[in-house]
Amino acid sequence: MTTPRVFLVRHGETEWSLNGKHTGLTDIPLTVNGEKRVKATGRALVGDDRLIVPKQLGHIYVSPRRRAQRTFELLNLGIADPLPWKNHGEKLPEAGFVCNARVQVSNDIREWDYGDYEGITSPEIREIRSKQGLVQKWDIWRDGCVGGESPDDVTRRVDHVIQEIREKWHSPVIGKPRSADLPPADVLVVAHGHILRAFAMRWVGNTLQDGPALLLEAGGVGTLSYEHHNINEPAILLGGAFVVSQ
Repeated sequence: MTTPRVFLVRHGETEWSLNGKHTGLTDIPLTVNGEKRVKATGRALVGDDRLIVPKQLGHIYVSPRRRAQRTFELLNLGIADPLPWKNHGEKLPEAGFVCNARVQVSNDIREWDYGDYEGITSPEIREIRSKQGLVQKWDIWRDGCVGGESPDDVTRRVDHVIQEIREKWHSPVIGKPRSADLPPADVLVVAHGHILRAFAMRWVGNTLQDGPALLLEAGGVGTLSYEHHNINEPAILLGGAFVVSQ
């Protein structure tokens, strides 16, 4: 039976992610080490016999930020069509496989707008709030960001993408016998740490205020799917096996 998946890929390491600075609208590049690690991720997890099978991807969402777009480039999925942006670095050699999925740049998966907290760390934010007389420990999932987005703002964005994925790519194939006639239905989302954790929370119907005890390292990959081949039973896939031919 067919059970489509969503792969969540956080952009690789940047100078700000390395130092714990909140990076929303600021458009900064990956570090040299960040690029190396994403390339390694691509070699390990992308391929016809790997976790992410390019020919099984039906659609790809990428954030408008260059750090996410460069991360996507470095995964080297073998995209058939030209990318909807100019390459942010050296182009990699041919992947050896082809992916026909459309690549869409989506503002709905841009990082949380941190507003007044852009470019500063969590301890610095808490110190600022303490001086403002806000004694409760700051929690972005509950409090949001002054001058930026609230949890409800972010929820509306990710809910829109989740609904679109389920309606356009997952509902037509889920639960049906595996067949070459079925369209590719896995979806790839390349974005950022907070927005992707929010995405995972909303995927399984939890509110952001529940506070996700989830981590996604820079350059890391997470997987979402369904239990029992049922569109009404979304789940977080803690471990996914590689694909092997039968």
